[in-house]
Amino acid sequence: MHYRPSVRFKKTALGAAVTLLIAGMNLPAAWTFARDRLHEHRISQPAYRADYGSWEVVDVPEEYRTNALHAALLHTGKVLIIAGSGNNMEMFEAGTFETVLWDPADHTFSHVPTPEDFFCAGHSQLADGRLLVAGGTARYEILGDEVTRAGGAMTVKNEDPDQERTFPAGTRFRSPEGVVYETEVEVTVPPAAKETVSGKNPDGGPDNAPDEEERTVVTASETRVFVVAVEEGESGVTDTPGQYAIEGLEGADAENFYGLAQEMTLDDQDFQGINAAYEFDPVAEKYLPVEPMAEARWYPTLTTLSDGRVLTVSGLDEVGKVVPGINEIYDPETRTWSLGPERYFPTYPALFLTADDRIFYTGSNAGYGPADEGREPGLWNLDDNTFTPVGGLRDTDQLETSASLLLPPAQDQRFMVLGGGGVGESADSTARTAIIDLTEESPQYRDGPELAQGTRYLNSVIMPDDTVFTSGGSTDYRGRGRSDILTAQFYDPVADAFRPAADPTVARNYHAEALLLPDGRVATFGSEPLFADAANTRPGEFEQRIEVYSPPYLFREESERPALGIGPQVLERGGTATFRSADAARIRDARLMRPSAVTHTTDVEQRSVRLEVDAREGEVSLSVPEDAALLPPGWYMLFVTDADGTPSEAVWVHLP
Repeated sequence: MHYRPSVRFKKTALGAAVTLLIAGMNLPAAWTFARDRLHEHRISQPAYRADYGSWEVVDVPEEYRTNALHAALLHTGKVLIIAGSGNNMEMFEAGTFETVLWDPADHTFSHVPTPEDFFCAGHSQLADGRLLVAGGTARYEILGDEVTRAGGAMTVKNEDPDQERTFPAGTRFRSPEGVVYETEVEVTVPPAAKETVSGKNPDGGPDNAPDEEERTVVTASETRVFVVAVEEGESGVTDTPGQYAIEGLEGADAENFYGLAQEMTLDDQDFQGINAAYEFDPVAEKYLPVEPMAEARWYPTLTTLSDGRVLTVSGLDEVGKVVPGINEIYDPETRTWSLGPERYFPTYPALFLTADDRIFYTGSNAGYGPADEGREPGLWNLDDNTFTPVGGLRDTDQLETSASLLLPPAQDQRFMVLGGGGVGESADSTARTAIIDLTEESPQYRDGPELAQGTRYLNSVIMPDDTVFTSGGSTDYRGRGRSDILTAQFYDPVADAFRPAADPTVARNYHAEALLLPDGRVATFGSEPLFADAANTRPGEFEQRIEVYSPPYLFREESERPALGIGPQVLERGGTATFRSADAARIRDARLMRPSAVTHTTDVEQRSVRLEVDAREGEVSLSVPEDAALLPPGWYMLFVTDADGTPSEAVWVHLP
């Protein structure tokens, strides 16, 4: 097919030439203008798109532009975009929390009432198609010189077994020295525990007293809350542990209810989490409250298990400390939580369900935790709470903000880590990628192909043709020094090599997401650079544009995309699903692809599972694996591809 320039392009080219002549006194600007026009022309050509794909910025109406912190694909085909307060303290203090639903099929948008600040929550796809959202923000961080009032953790005790007590925000605690501190959130303390026990009288007693007697033992309950000094300055600082009286209580209440604190400081005060949990119903398009977690969590990871329950780990708690290894498991059938095995991880650890029903920690994480604790990758057995470290990984001090994923197909049990940076606000970043095969007797990471440069915040998306699409990121912390990387590439697991893709036009770093859409495109959201200029003098702004990438397989002219016709919506494990298809003879491969739920470069939901294909005239039969650890329950996108790797549009199917 020969390309003939359109009349519109001829006029554009002529206009560019005229502009060059007029701009004789400003040649650099004119040259930039001409170069950009030439680039736009080149990337719009069919041959270029067939090799590299194409990007398009979505026209989002102003009222639906939001700070996308979280993005999840629902089985309705819509994308749930969660902002919460959007890392905007004014919105937080006003109680303005946002969620937007986007339908990429017709580019329509709608608002969803958002009951909590889900900014920096965790999420997981449930078996029935709902999305579990847990945790979020109770308090924003205050750092450096902005900390003017001393603060710290207060343990509120209750020795009354007959009374639960809720203390409102603003409740005041007085130290033994008379310094007053107050809460900023409501805190509830459950009744003390009371039990009757038998045993020797601990106080002795008369000689004729029985050796054994029944007595009542009361154990105080406790709840932690963060408090700050009422007065500013050093007067509120103390490193002396003490018992604090609660102002306004008298008599027995004053004795039964009190606070205990170890210290109050003017140190940085980190974000604090909430324990709220909700299920988002994609059909009703609303949040439904469920039992809250035992622990408050900010930056937690939620991983779906083979039985449909959800493991929940890490996060910052109600006083801004990393949850000390207390993990919980959510049961969707009862909508309740129970304690899981204890193990410490930094925040947003990348935890994947393996085919042998263990949890693989790739080492990737985001945000908070000491550099020397919980960073080593390995395999975690939930049944006996054993952890087997794996080695072979380079640049282990640069795993924060790295990407990781289960390479396609999931049956191969190969995981990949890409890029990453140093802990905290480090300027370090690595171009390292690494791959591990868990089917080996003693699995170890080995080096994969290098990225073009050190990259953190890289988003990686599994594609229907078994490649991995990666895009964006920056070399420095939060794009500092204008270090955003406007490139994209495909990783080919068979060739173990990268190949270039078309460059995005919108930079993405911290707080950015990317996910696969049912039509085979990739949508990208968010980004919050620390600064807006290379000199780091102007504060950055949250990127609210959505940009969608259309891969090369959507521009192939030699054939139409294959398609599936009538077939079952509910699949049976270990069974066969037969679909009508006029393209049966062309279909070579089939994949069940779990929809993403991604935030902070962490997406432990996405996986692509190979199905055996038996194509006959007019229909194709697909064999579904039996193992629930390989295929956790839930909704999946079913893609079929032809010999060239051109995918169909997805058919949604359900594995109950």
